[in-house]
Amino acid sequence: MFPGQGSQSVGMLATLGAVAPLVREIFAEASAVLGYDLWQMCQQGPEERLAETERTQPAMLAAGVAVWRVWRQRGGRVPDMLAGHSLGEYSALVCAGAMEFAAATELVQFRGQAMQRAVPAGSGAMAAILGLEDAQIEAACVEAARGEVVQPVNYNASGQLVIAGHASAVARAVESCKARGARRAVLLPVSVPSHSALMKPAAEELRDRLRTLRISMPAIRVYAFDGGLHDTPDAIRDGLYRQLFSPVRWSAIVERMTGEGARLLLECGPGKVLAGLARRSPAGRELQIHAIDGADTMEAALVAAAGSEKA
Repeated sequence: MFPGQGSQSVGMLATLGAVAPLVREIFAEASAVLGYDLWQMCQQGPEERLAETERTQPAMLAAGVAVWRVWRQRGGRVPDMLAGHSLGEYSALVCAGAMEFAAATELVQFRGQAMQRAVPAGSGAMAAILGLEDAQIEAACVEAARGEVVQPVNYNASGQLVIAGHASAVARAVESCKARGARRAVLLPVSVPSHSALMKPAAEELRDRLRTLRISMPAIRVYAFDGGLHDTPDAIRDGLYRQLFSPVRWSAIVERMTGEGARLLLECGPGKVLAGLARRSPAGRELQIHAIDGADTMEAALVAAAGSEKA
């Protein structure tokens, strides 16, 4: 499982990079494409610069791919399936052999720039809603829209959903969710309303780039944003286009993976967001879940996978 935007932090992968030179090599490859030192930015910040959408996206792509390649270098087994949350889908596709890393780096940088062009800073917003049923949040968004856009965009887990759209409409929806009894309803520190209808202009720009991008058949199953398997080059292109303005159904992805036999889930990249969501899934108590974001967590995951293989 590969995390997306929001899991980045200054200093991420520092301990893994200290013991695995391959991490720095991956970031150097990305830096050559981007024209600036991506590793230095990730290690030294400032945080505000790392949080800029066009920089966060290549950083998270590189982080996910770096963890994956160290995993494989250390003898980690090839998984039965891959998935990525939002931007993390690009990491999954690279690791499945469907995209070249350098081309994907250039693509996600462009994706971030197009997203910011589509919605000027300050005019869009995202918010996390905890403790309500999906239907209650959907109703709150309809009530709060008032001619603007606000909609569910990340179905993360039972009782945890993210909404996005125009800043004013999102603010109204937050208040409506609080009135409905939400345990928590908070604005997120982002200005780009990812996966909302406001991203359609950015998606059109992205589609033009995707038409010329070389995409291969994935060597490993990759579950897409909608829980489906987009396993041909044209289906992948269409999925990445639609992903930008459509909800990410992460809870459905986890349920599909576990329903098809997955019992050891590994989160490859900084943070532990996806590991936490997996624990809240219906099969959560039956799963072994590891978040790999450093040297020690890499070792623990390798041991767990070796034991799982023997079992």
